[in-house]
Amino acid sequence: MRTPRLVAASVAALLAASLVACAPALPATVVPGTEVTATWSGELTSLNALADPTPGNVDIAAVVRARFGDRVDGEFVPAPSFGTVEIVKDDPFTVRYDLAEPSWSDGVPLDAADLVLGWASSVGLLADDGAFVDAPTPPRVDEFARSIDVTFPTPTILWQTAVGAQVPAHVVGRIAFGLDDPMEAKQAVIRAVVDDDRAALSKIAKAWRDGFTIGDAGDLDPALAISSGPFLVQSIERTDAGQSVVLTPNPGYRGTPTPQVARVVLAPGGDDPIAHVGDTFGVVQAAPTAADYPRVHELERRDTQVQTPNDGRVWSLALRSTGVFSSASARAAFLRMAPAGDMIDRGAGQWSSAYAKTTSMLALPGDRSYAVVAEDSGFAASIGTPADDAAIDRGAAGVAAGTAVCVLYDQASEFAAGAFAALREGAAEAGWTVTDCGSGDVAASLAQGGWDAVIDRTVVPQTPAQLVAQWGTGTTSAIAGAADPDRDALISQYAQTIDVYTARELLAQIEATIVRSAVVRPLATDPVLTLVAPGVTGVAVRNGSTAALTSGIAQWAVAR
Repeated sequence: MRTPRLVAASVAALLAASLVACAPALPATVVPGTEVTATWSGELTSLNALADPTPGNVDIAAVVRARFGDRVDGEFVPAPSFGTVEIVKDDPFTVRYDLAEPSWSDGVPLDAADLVLGWASSVGLLADDGAFVDAPTPPRVDEFARSIDVTFPTPTILWQTAVGAQVPAHVVGRIAFGLDDPMEAKQAVIRAVVDDDRAALSKIAKAWRDGFTIGDAGDLDPALAISSGPFLVQSIERTDAGQSVVLTPNPGYRGTPTPQVARVVLAPGGDDPIAHVGDTFGVVQAAPTAADYPRVHELERRDTQVQTPNDGRVWSLALRSTGVFSSASARAAFLRMAPAGDMIDRGAGQWSSAYAKTTSMLALPGDRSYAVVAEDSGFAASIGTPADDAAIDRGAAGVAAGTAVCVLYDQASEFAAGAFAALREGAAEAGWTVTDCGSGDVAASLAQGGWDAVIDRTVVPQTPAQLVAQWGTGTTSAIAGAADPDRDALISQYAQTIDVYTARELLAQIEATIVRSAVVRPLATDPVLTLVAPGVTGVAVRNGSTAALTSGIAQWAVAR
C-alpha cells in the first residue's frame, strides 16, 4: 500500500516559492511537500458561514476563521491565543470580548471593528428579511485595546460564543462603501453600527450576506478569501463527482496549534472510498455497514486507525401520543417492554462497539453533563427498567393483548431494520402486535401520520434555541408529545444560566420532563466510521455534527 498522498514538492515549485521573498514565511511546524486528502461530502458556497450556515461552509469556517473557543463535548473550551471572554458586570449582564493579537492573512489586524460587526450580526441588525430589529444598546468600543463590552438584556448561557469576529470588517466596509483603506473601512463599519445609521447598515448587511458567496464556477477572489485561521482556501475544484477544496497553511496565523501539513484536500469519496484508504485518501469517513466490516477489520490489522465518533444524533424509539399511546401509562409500558439492548445489538451487528448506549435525549455520552443528566432524569425508575412481567405491565396500562402498533423506520438503514426486528420479537412475547410500517422516506411518512412508533435518529440539541425547537411548546417535532409549561420554564431558566454546574442540573430536570412524558426511549448514538491511513497522525475527529472532521486539521501530520 502506498503512503497516503505524501507529495514531494517539485524543484520548480521550490524555486517559485523562493522567488516570493516578500511573502510571509510558513509556520515552522509545516513540513514542505506533505499532503493529506480526506473524503468530504460538503460544498463551499460562502466564506461567511454565519450568513449561510450549511455543513460545508461551517466545515471550512472551522479552519479559516479563528475564534474565542469551541464547544467540545457539550462545553466551551477557550482559545486564549485568539483572545479572552469575561463577565465584567453582573447587572446589567456585561461581557468583554478582548482580542489578543490575531491578524487576517492579508496583514490587517483583527480589532474592535470585526467584533462590532460580529455583534451586529448576532443581534439581527444584518438580517436577510429586509427588516431591521430595534437596535439594542450598542457595545462599548475600546479600539486601542481591541475589545468591546456587550451588555445583554439578560444573562445568557452562550455568553462565551455570542460574539465573534468571523467576518472581516475591512472587507465588508470596502464592499459596502467602496473604501479601499482598511482602517477607513473599519471605522465606517463601527460608526454605522454604533450610530444605528440604517442607510449605512443596509449596505453593510448586503455586503455581509452576499459579498462572500462562491459562484457556481468556484472562482476565488483572493481579497475575499482571507483567513484568520490556521489554513487558507487555496482553490476550489469541481468535477462530476462533486466539489473539492484545497487548503494551505496561513502564513499569518498566530494562534495555536499551527499547521503541520503543507496541503490538505477535502474531496468527494466516490463510490467506494474504503477501497482507497492509503493511496488516494489519507482520511476516509463513511457509514459503518455490515459489508464493510471485514475489510475495515483487515485494514485495522495493517495499522489503519479506526475511529467511530458520533454525529451528534441518537437513535431512539419514539411514540406518538395519540391512538393506542394516548395514555402515558400505555406509552411507559411499551417503552419498558422494548428490548433496548437487543435492538442495539441486532441493528449494529458487528459494529456494536461503535454504537454507544445512551439514556439521554439531551446529552451525549462523553459530554461532561451526561453523567448528571443520566443520574437525575429518573430514566431507570420510570422507563429504563423492564417490568417483571411485560404482559402484566401492558394489561395494567389498559392495553388489550394483541393490540397493533404500527412502527415506522427507515427500510434502507441496517440499524433501523435490525432494531425493528428485535422490537417485534420482544413485543410479541409481551402481547403487543408490532406491524411493519417501514418506509423509504421516513421524514415524509412522519408528516403523513398513520404511525404509532418510530425508530429514528434525533439531533441532540446544543443550544437553548435548539431545545425549544425540539422539545418546547409549539414545536413541530413529531416526537415531543404534549406541551409542557414546566419544561418551557426550565428551558428558559437554562438559557439564562451562566454557571456550568447549575446548567447541568437544569438540563437533567428538562430531561426528567421528557422521561415523565414517556414519549421516547433513547437507544444509542449514531457513529461515523473514520479511517486514518498509516503514516497520517494527529487525526482526532470530534463528536457531534459541527465541523467534527475539520476542526482539528491543524494537528494533522504525516510521519516522516
